[in-house]
Amino acid sequence: MNPVIPIQTSPVSTTGPGASTCITPMPAARSVLRERGQREVFCGLTGIIWLHRKIQDAFFLVVGSRTCAHLVQSAAGVMIFAEPRFATAIIDDRDLAGLADANDELDRVVTRLLERRPDIKTLFLVGSCPSEVIKLDLSRAAQRLSRQFAPGVRILNYSGSGIETTFTQGEDACLASLVPCLPTASEYADAGSSLVVVGALPDVVEDQFSRLFAAMGLPKVQFMPPRRSTELPSIGPHTRYLMAQPFLAHTAHALEDRGAQRIAAPFPFGVEGTSAWLMAGAQALGVDRAIVDQATASARQRAQSALAKVKPALEGRSVFFFPDSQLEVPLARFLHRELGMELTEVGTPYLHRQHMDQELALLPHGVQLSEGQDVERQLDRCRAARPDIVVCGLGLANPLEMEGMTTKWAIELVFSPVHGYDQAADLAQLFARPLDRRHRLAA
Repeated sequence: MNPVIPIQTSPVSTTGPGASTCITPMPAARSVLRERGQREVFCGLTGIIWLHRKIQDAFFLVVGSRTCAHLVQSAAGVMIFAEPRFATAIIDDRDLAGLADANDELDRVVTRLLERRPDIKTLFLVGSCPSEVIKLDLSRAAQRLSRQFAPGVRILNYSGSGIETTFTQGEDACLASLVPCLPTASEYADAGSSLVVVGALPDVVEDQFSRLFAAMGLPKVQFMPPRRSTELPSIGPHTRYLMAQPFLAHTAHALEDRGAQRIAAPFPFGVEGTSAWLMAGAQALGVDRAIVDQATASARQRAQSALAKVKPALEGRSVFFFPDSQLEVPLARFLHRELGMELTEVGTPYLHRQHMDQELALLPHGVQLSEGQDVERQLDRCRAARPDIVVCGLGLANPLEMEGMTTKWAIELVFSPVHGYDQAADLAQLFARPLDRRHRLAA
């Protein structure tokens, strides 16, 4: 049986064309189809692909098998003569058979790595399915190696195992491991509240948000993760944080344990989501709404004009979301409200009710929401619905294409710059291009 779980959401009011969205907290029930069965996901090691580019003085050492090494290498597309900021300490037959001490081998690999790469300031030991199978305690290894290489190098660990719910949890685990290292901000209490944006963003998007916050009178907004691991944001009871990514549940919990307070907001996808996100952050720090509207007016107008050019290709088309990245709900809101697409089903690996409350309030009331996955049942529903486009993982895309459906790789939505005003039309194009390709092939 697949139980239907009611959740609470809030209806929405807006204040005119292009205005920031306001959420009115009035309870209304939604039903969610909760499924627990066979699922199709990548493992958390995939998060290394964007994290190693973001944190420029960090290194990610996967403790895993040759399969782990091939996955990360092929996903990153790094050529063999490059100097990437990730590698794999391969667990071989001697380790599995107990003929070698895995901890001694790991210490040897880490020592050689840090001797060769003195630019590394933070080293992440990333667990995998194989390291968990042989019960290798990477937490203890990180503590042992930290004592050896401190203070020059900070050594942390997190799990990127494929046993996790979905591949984006790799970033969540990584950022959560950084939270205990954040300096305390209690001594700065007299300076008032500070704002931290949580979630890995491409540098170009981070710069855009920094300029917008500065135009609102907030020039010292910090980002986590930072570009350099030695510049971690301060945290404390006066810290307010905005989530830029919807899959950071463990990181959010760790920040709140340190006293930080989350600012409830939709996520910054599209014009509406970005406006509401910026407005929520600014108002939480006492910035007047009129100042926010003035600071964002030109960027908002540019984004609306760019979206208007893409909208005819998507308006009235139906979309079906398989659960993959946890971006599904905010993306569905963007496609429906700003581009006029019809939502057939919105599936997500895990639906965090508190973090998604304002996003759910912006979805049409009758949309089918599903949490978790029973892939065979969901495939049956997708085939019955025959949507115009299906958003799914790589493992399902090719079979569905063979059945005549148009698909969009969900992982590309994580790898691409899609947040903010200037990326709104680019995000829309990611959905328009597969439909255009299908039309050209059929012509």
